[in-house]
Amino acid sequence: MTGLRIRDLMQALQIYAGPVARQAIAKNGLQPGDISTIPAAAGGPKGLLLGALDRFIFGDWLPRSTQPIDLVGASIGAWRMSTACLNQPVAAFARLEHDYIHQDYAVPPGQKRLAAAQISELFGQNLQAFYAGRVGEILSHPRFRLHIVTSRGRHLLNTEHGLRTPLGYFGAYLTNVVRRKSMGAWLERVVFSSPVCDPQAPPLRGSLPPEGADLPWGGPAAGCTCAPLPFGTQDYRTRQVTLSERNFNPALQASCSIPFVLQAVHNIPGAPPGAYWDGGITDYHLHLNYPAAVRKTTNSIATDPMDSRASGQNDQQGLVLYPHFQKAVVPGWLDKSLKWRHRATHHLDTMVLLAPNPEWVKTLPNGKLPDRTDFTHYGNDLAGRVKAWNTACSATAQLVDEFAAWLERPDPQQVQPL
Repeated sequence: MTGLRIRDLMQALQIYAGPVARQAIAKNGLQPGDISTIPAAAGGPKGLLLGALDRFIFGDWLPRSTQPIDLVGASIGAWRMSTACLNQPVAAFARLEHDYIHQDYAVPPGQKRLAAAQISELFGQNLQAFYAGRVGEILSHPRFRLHIVTSRGRHLLNTEHGLRTPLGYFGAYLTNVVRRKSMGAWLERVVFSSPVCDPQAPPLRGSLPPEGADLPWGGPAAGCTCAPLPFGTQDYRTRQVTLSERNFNPALQASCSIPFVLQAVHNIPGAPPGAYWDGGITDYHLHLNYPAAVRKTTNSIATDPMDSRASGQNDQQGLVLYPHFQKAVVPGWLDKSLKWRHRATHHLDTMVLLAPNPEWVKTLPNGKLPDRTDFTHYGNDLAGRVKAWNTACSATAQLVDEFAAWLERPDPQQVQPL
């Protein structure tokens, strides 16, 4: 770096870490083999700002290691982490960025806005086209274990209804203000997880083989169970369901279905009946108890989706690498206005968080991150929105350059407390 310290070159990127992660970095820097979990937050178009980091991390940096890694995503984060499980992830992430930017929800003449049913239909078609014929790559990835987070309605919210749904969410909001865990009476966390299969068991039919598999190959083995969750679940009512060819698309669409903007997804195959919404409602930024996953537990549901108990069992000590669009890791969507819940807790002790510098963000188009308000701001001006979002995404190459430079010469002083 010819006389300049890394800290002098970090203008766009900021690195934060919990106490355990900071100690590890001070001792050994940050190596790809240190990572055990990668979360990906809800946040709509804000996730576009992380595309360049995704391509570097999954296409260049992580391939230098071989350990299994858990990928946890809600909403657009679930879309990103599903894409990471595809063969040739760099090309897949480039297509995700292009397709997301070019989404067109133009309002037909005579309508003030698109109905939730119309948006859901268009979005579902986009997902179907994006993953057509490739779900098998995700389910059988040799390293990555995918966990798609959704929110399942209970009681008034167990089905979508013009009156029951707003009343139910009002009840969830009031309950959450008092105690986040109590919101589980209205909405529970349902995680759809990659199957873990016995390689000696006969395969199921209808899936594509993993890259390099001997043919013929029919799919995941019969009797598969869920991959263990990479976080503890004592904080919130949780269920776990095995991902499959039949439920992948509806689970992913549910994880992205913002209430009152898109319709809920009902009765997902293999999961308890009911209405499923955006995973960001229960777990906006995935402020989960990651350290608990390294402790053996006996409380596990494994294969029974009707049992509301769930917990992971993971013997591997590792760090959580979190490319995020801000420092704060907000627990749930209904916590956005509850600032006292934005503070880091011991759940994030093993986390390394990468986020854009807020001052650098001000240099982007409109002086902010891309977000859902841009759909309203630009209206039917698709070209204007595409130009703004493409400009923002192009600027994020600086995030990668600074992260790569820091990895080569990691400066612990540059890592701020989370």
